Amino acid sequence: MNQSSERIIRHFQQQDMPLLEELYKSVKTIEDAIFWWVGDENNWSNVYCAFEHGKIVAKGQVSIISIVSTGCTEKNKHSIYINLKTISERQHDYILLDEVYNYLFKRAMELKATLPQEYKTILCVGNDSKETANNRFFIQKGYHPLNSLYHMTRDLTQPILELKLSEELGFSYWNMNTPSEEKEYLEIDTEIWPEAPLGLTALSEHKSNALWTSMIVKQSSTILGGLMVWQEEGHGVIEDVFVRESWRNRGIAKFLLTKALTYLRDHQLPFANLTVLTTNQSALRLYESVGFYTEGEEVRCFVALD
Repeated sequence: MNQSSERIIRHFQQQDMPLLEELYKSVKTIEDAIFWWVGDENNWSNVYCAFEHGKIVAKGQVSIISIVSTGCTEKNKHSIYINLKTISERQHDYILLDEVYNYLFKRAMELKATLPQEYKTILCVGNDSKETANNRFFIQKGYHPLNSLYHMTRDLTQPILELKLSEELGFSYWNMNTPSEEKEYLEIDTEIWPEAPLGLTALSEHKSNALWTSMIVKQSSTILGGLMVWQEEGHGVIEDVFVRESWRNRGIAKFLLTKALTYLRDHQLPFANLTVLTTNQSALRLYESVGFYTEGEEVRCFVALD
């Protein structure tokens, strides 16, 4: 814990929840600002708050997002992400930001030490494109552009297409109830996204969300495509939409998306969100074809931790 006459920096505690809500309201005065919630108590060792005069003026947290599985090529890298915010009137207070950032960086290095050492690690941050002051802070820290994503939304009160699969294909839910099933999924995930595999930690976090399930399309016993879906803060989330290369452009992804939208609608959720790389034009067209529209752009940057 760091303490001065004006500022205290320490881990988040349960008693801080009302103050956190005030910070959230202040941060969200910037339209579409990306603010991580603190999660369960077992995550609070990754969350640091800066206090001044009984008020949270900044909060940062760090999380492992992607762990490279053994057997992947050396070009793959683990990724750790941070999220760092101040109250709205302190967006340009880089001294404050830097003090909290130092705690996050130290914690990121501790998390890095727990990852398989045969692969390198990058430390990343993702902000909405409108968060110009926060983005500038990280660029000044030496971060480099990584990629950018569109955040897309689908109104679930609007009609949803009803599609059918070819007769030789089958649709099912897949809850991955055993370690062998999780291993099978992660092997497919690494095949689809070799440079940013999901990893068991992130998969477990996804599965812990309300209404989580996965949906797959198979031919006999072979998985051809799939996605995950869950509830988050009162709306639906669709993630990890994939179709294996030799089965693309056959309507499988579109069919899965309509099933996911129907699932979320049937659980009385008002809208669904997903993200897509801004450079992935084919995916953009696919999502737009089932009613998604772009709401914002997230820009991501990184530094190497090796």
